[in-house]
Amino acid sequence: FKHTFSEPLVPYGVVELTLLEKEKEADVISPNGKASPFSDCRPNGTPGHCSDEDVSGILRPIHKPRDYVEASVCHVKDLENGQMREVDLGCGRALLLKEHGEFSAIAHKCPHYGAPLVKGVLSKGHVRCPWHGACFSIASGDIEDFPGLDSLPTFQVRVEKDKVIIRANKQALQSQKRTKLMSKCSAVINSSTSFSHVLIIGAGPAGLVCAETLRQEGFTDRIVMCTMEKHHPYDRPKLSKSLESTVEQLRLRSAEFFQNHDIELLTEKEVASVDVRTKTITFQDGLKMEYRKLLIATGSRPKPLNYKGKDVENVFYLRTPEDANNIARLVSNKNAVIVGTSFIGMEVAAALTDKAHSVSVIGVEGVPFRKALGEKVGKAIMKMFEANRVKFYMLNEVSEMRGHHGQLKEVVLKSGKVLRADVCVIGAGSSPATSFLKQSGIHTDSKGFITVSKTMQTNVDGIFAAGDAVTFPLPLRGNKKVNIPHWQMAHLHGRVAALNMMGRVTEIKTVPYFWTAMFGKSIRYAGHGEGFDDVIIQGDLDELKFVAFYTNEEVVAVASMNYDPIVSRVAEVFGSGKTIKKRDVE
Repeated sequence: FKHTFSEPLVPYGVVELTLLEKEKEADVISPNGKASPFSDCRPNGTPGHCSDEDVSGILRPIHKPRDYVEASVCHVKDLENGQMREVDLGCGRALLLKEHGEFSAIAHKCPHYGAPLVKGVLSKGHVRCPWHGACFSIASGDIEDFPGLDSLPTFQVRVEKDKVIIRANKQALQSQKRTKLMSKCSAVINSSTSFSHVLIIGAGPAGLVCAETLRQEGFTDRIVMCTMEKHHPYDRPKLSKSLESTVEQLRLRSAEFFQNHDIELLTEKEVASVDVRTKTITFQDGLKMEYRKLLIATGSRPKPLNYKGKDVENVFYLRTPEDANNIARLVSNKNAVIVGTSFIGMEVAAALTDKAHSVSVIGVEGVPFRKALGEKVGKAIMKMFEANRVKFYMLNEVSEMRGHHGQLKEVVLKSGKVLRADVCVIGAGSSPATSFLKQSGIHTDSKGFITVSKTMQTNVDGIFAAGDAVTFPLPLRGNKKVNIPHWQMAHLHGRVAALNMMGRVTEIKTVPYFWTAMFGKSIRYAGHGEGFDDVIIQGDLDELKFVAFYTNEEVVAVASMNYDPIVSRVAEVFGSGKTIKKRDVE
């Protein structure tokens, strides 16, 4: 796992382009010296990618030469094959890469959370983000694996007299991201029409990526998304890490984005039932809607906790931005109790330590994260929490919430221990939000998960399902049926479902990747560790600088803290179909 990346280079020479009109002809050269992707790019956005001139609209704007900057950034021998370097073009930075003797240049930041891609992994024509595992093609800049919605701008590169010269659109250099061109809806539709060619239930990442992929791939019929929530799609993983975030700060796409791309969104609409025979869904308010293709991406619901005192206020299941904002507002200098040592519970506990007077965590296991990350890693994380004043009450459960004038004052444990509490957050697991499918004929397993094929197809023709509510065959683990409730996975499910809806047979192929952040430190994780029987740890758990390999005969997953980009490197190995034997790690 050799670690190769270099310091950003200062430009050799930067030239603002104010050249003759004929300079514009250079635009038909692609970012990396091949024929322009625009030469066969229809106005509605198919075949799916364009170069750094991409915008969200339909037509390509006419750029003037002064919209560009050109810079000599290094000597041709400064980069070895397989190396990346961040370079400065004067009015912005780019990532210069060399693979198979050819130079390419793309944006240097991951559009998801702004990770420096130079610290990621370059392999077989793509770059993998060091933080959350998103992959981008170096030829087109297109996003190939998730999380995130946007692609990268690409920049033209040429070599003259052994100098590497990058020519870049200034706006693309500034924005560091590119939204793929999308088609519009060509059908004449009255919004009261109760038929949609594609109907999407749920507005999380699976539903949103499905809708965007359809438009990116040239789909011009009606798309309707519906959600129980009152908000446009937002970044839910941030809720437990940043409780004060407003809806605007969390929003994944603006209201204008939906209008511009003819993706209709019905908010505060809960589905009551699906009739697969008549291809109709009925909402709780009685409204009916017919569909040709259906995506079910309803996610999960928190598992309710059984305890005495259900009417006591200031007890929350964290689901919405309003929940998060209320917890942050009420907890100031007060006593907070977290029930559950799930990722959500622990992230909330970490987020509250600098606001609350006290933070207590109740868990049924002996160690947090034991099932996911193993005993040793779980203990190291527990120590980090204890060093930040968090008290644990493990091997315990809640029996009662006691209030005073209706407001929470105490949490009583089954052990008899009484904790002072002004705010309680319950994160005791979740179950799939699929109860409305009973009697529908759509197959769910004993736990309520919708079973889908590698193409995200349910047992009913034309009905697809994606995200936290499904079990699907994971190629990485011999097509074992798994449920992986991660943000990255939901994005990919949505894309695969969209392509198959359009008749482009595409099977799911990915390496599961997730992360958690607590006290400014991140744990990254790739693979699927269910059923691991040993954990091999390298580095120092006490210093929280380690990598943990989860093994059977071979490595099935890896987690790390302060050890980038090891998890993205292992994800690359998994993604290429290779295995890592346990003895190789030892």
